[in-house]
Amino acid sequence: MLAAVPKQGVKEDEMNDSDVSAQGPAIGRRDLVRLGAGAAMMTALHGHKVWAQTGATRPVSIDMNTRWAPEGYTRMMVNLGREARGGTPNPLNVDLERRVKWMDEHGVQTQLLSLGNRMPWQWIPPDVGANLAQVCNDAAIEAHKAFPDRFVAAVEVSFLNRAPNPDLALKELDRVAGEPAMRALHLPNSLEGRDYLLGPEFGPLYAPLLARAEELGFPLLFHPLEGDANVFSRSRLGDPMSVSGNLDVSLGFAFEHAHTAARFVITGALDKYPKLEIVLPDSGGILPFIAGRLQHDSEARDQPNPKQVSEYLQRFHFDTLTYHPETLRFLIDLVGPDRVVIGSGSFGPMSVEYPNALVEQLKLPAADRDKILRGNAARLLRLS
Repeated sequence: MLAAVPKQGVKEDEMNDSDVSAQGPAIGRRDLVRLGAGAAMMTALHGHKVWAQTGATRPVSIDMNTRWAPEGYTRMMVNLGREARGGTPNPLNVDLERRVKWMDEHGVQTQLLSLGNRMPWQWIPPDVGANLAQVCNDAAIEAHKAFPDRFVAAVEVSFLNRAPNPDLALKELDRVAGEPAMRALHLPNSLEGRDYLLGPEFGPLYAPLLARAEELGFPLLFHPLEGDANVFSRSRLGDPMSVSGNLDVSLGFAFEHAHTAARFVITGALDKYPKLEIVLPDSGGILPFIAGRLQHDSEARDQPNPKQVSEYLQRFHFDTLTYHPETLRFLIDLVGPDRVVIGSGSFGPMSVEYPNALVEQLKLPAADRDKILRGNAARLLRLS
């Protein structure tokens, strides 16, 4: 049954527009019975949280979709004239002790730290970007040392669209690859609408980076980038501040994840790197819903891939950020409980407050639930 409860954790005066969205009025049990399942879902779609707390909040899960902003990164961004948006930054993005307290209260044992969609590589010079990546990675190493069972991180590496320098990215990956904190490689989906990673122009330059990630056993963690030039289909989505709403996040990101995955399939990259794992936040966007369409298109053109698209789906991991239990149920049925991991989006505008709640609501078999809450991510990140 869908449920909503008052917001817990950080006090309201500590939140800003980069944090969890506003809490709507709670849906009572009698209201759910009276409304019925369909009407209750429509009520949820109009602003009531269906990811609210259900059951105990004992820290257990591994959250693979979180954002942070270490002090050194924020300081450099200010010096570069790129102050944080939305006024005072959320303290949970930088204050690790408060972040751990939040995790304890919301059922999260471990977080995978990354810059998320705040990666700035597309607009800063390569040398500055390389320095900034070092600052972020060194901060993540210190965070892991301070809280070894609570924080691990994805390696940040610098990218440039118009002047690619893959050597800088590979150098930084190699510099920190042996650190216990580092468990994945964080990449942008695209740069200013260009497929820098697999496209014909720059793709061959970044092949050594993908090969090295595969060798290290580092899964690739993707996030779209902020900024008008980077938003997928901006010409159709319009101004994010207009009456149409923030469609670049709610739709643009969903389209871009599917595009990234499709490129890995049709370029043969998944066959070239057979041991490379890929993590798609936001439940893979629209990919789970168009997998059949991709397969049909391949067959209609008489150019089938070596494997069925359904088989290629088993090379991706999808987080639980679906916002509705019915959608999460579909995803699990499609790809299996072995390919789904917890994701909260913390602490951004599309984040959820109780990352484990949707999984708990589905009443899955204990083995499947434990895989999604922790086991799959532990395997991917090589955690005990």
